[in-house]
Amino acid sequence: MSEAYDIPKILAALPHRYPMLLVDRVAELNVGDSIRAIKAVSFNEGYFQGHFPGRPIMPGVLQIEALAQAAGILAVETLELAGSGKLVYFMAIEGAKFRAPVEPGCLLELEASFVQQRSKICKFAGKASVEGKTTCDVQFTAMIADAPK
Repeated sequence: MSEAYDIPKILAALPHRYPMLLVDRVAELNVGDSIRAIKAVSFNEGYFQGHFPGRPIMPGVLQIEALAQAAGILAVETLELAGSGKLVYFMAIEGAKFRAPVEPGCLLELEASFVQQRSKICKFAGKASVEGKTTCDVQFTAMIADAPK
């Protein structure tokens, strides 16, 4: 297990920046195995203005994106890609299920683990939850590739 990640370490591991950075803290990282990260869901998020007025709910696709970013950190650390210029790209999303709404003011816990790992292709299982209640679970595949020129 490694130390927790704060924002500077997350920014060093991921190319994402505001407003698309959806990981606020890494609580636990088991290199080669799994990650547990946190997204603090704030009412100030831009998507809450239209999703939905009067009943703000975090879009399910953004929950999956947050899980994928957490998995990206896991892949970067496991494959020692930090500073290499390589990026982790989505290839497939499978079996996504949304089980409960995510509302402003909560801490969204993101758990991702390797299902399969090859040199350039990684498959992950992901689960998002709030206070122990699953909000989303999904499997997804990502590819390690060079950044576009």
